[in-house]
Amino acid sequence: MSREKYWTADPAELLRVGDGFELAKTGTRASPGFDGDKAAGQEALAEGAEVLAELQEQLFAMSRMGDERRVLLVLQAMDTAGKGGIVKHVMGSVDPQGVQLAAFKKPTPEELQHDFLWRIHKQVPGAGMIGVFDRSHYEDVLIGRVREFASPEEIERRYEAINEFEAELTATGTTIIKVMLHISRDEQKARLTERLARSDKHWKFNPGDVDERLLWDDYAAAYQLVFERTATPDAPWFVVPADRKWYARLAVQHLLIDALEGMDLDWPKADYDVAEQQARLAAS
Repeated sequence: MSREKYWTADPAELLRVGDGFELAKTGTRASPGFDGDKAAGQEALAEGAEVLAELQEQLFAMSRMGDERRVLLVLQAMDTAGKGGIVKHVMGSVDPQGVQLAAFKKPTPEELQHDFLWRIHKQVPGAGMIGVFDRSHYEDVLIGRVREFASPEEIERRYEAINEFEAELTATGTTIIKVMLHISRDEQKARLTERLARSDKHWKFNPGDVDERLLWDDYAAAYQLVFERTATPDAPWFVVPADRKWYARLAVQHLLIDALEGMDLDWPKADYDVAEQQARLAAS
C-alpha cells in the first residue's frame, strides 16, 4: 500500500479467503480496511485511479520490450452485484488498449462440443494486458452444480481441471485475482426492484434473474465449495462486500494495484543512445 494512503489496513489480507472461511458468516455491507463514508470512498477511488493507470501503462510498456507478464481479474457474483460497475468505474480509468475483456454467457452449440475450458483458453490475456473475465470458467461449477447441468463426478473433475489450468497460467507469468462480489439477498431485491421501476433500466432486467434468485441458498453452497476446492496460494479468492458499490469498486481497484506493485514494474530502458537522438532531433 505504498502509494495508497487512505487504507487503515490492507484490504487484500482482510478479504482473502483462508482456511475455515465461511461465506454464510461473511458480511455484505462492511468496508474492511476503510473507515470513510461514500464521499470519501469516491475521492479515494479517483486517487487510486491515477495509481492504477500508471501501473497498467508500465505493464503494457514492458511487454513491448519482451516482458511476458500479465494480470487476470476474474469477477463472479450473483446478479446485480456490480460486475459491470467494476468494469466501468475501475477498468475504465486505464488505457483501454491494455485491457482485454471477456464476458462469458451461455455456451454456444460449438462450445458445448468441447471441454468447458476450451472457450476460456481462447480469452486468456496476452502479455502486458489486464484481462477481465465477467463471469468465467467458474460458471461451469456454479450453475453447473445448482442446475444439475453436469453430474457430481464431472463437477469434481472440473474443480481439479480449474486448479491445473490456473497453475499453468501462473507458471507462465499470469497473476490471477479471483473476486466474488458478495451481495445480500435484500440488496439484490432492491436493485432488481429499481430496474423494474425505471424504463431506462428495463434492458438490464432478465426474468431469469428471479429464477436464479429462488435458488439463492443453493448458489451460496456452491460458492462455498468453489472456495474450498479452488482457493490456492497462487490463485487466491477474495470475497468483497458488495452492498455498497463504492466500497466494492475501491476494494477491487486495490487488489489490482497490489498485484501490479508486487510485480516491481518500471519503465523500459531505452535501447538507443538518448543523448544522440536528442541531438539528431534538435538538428532536424
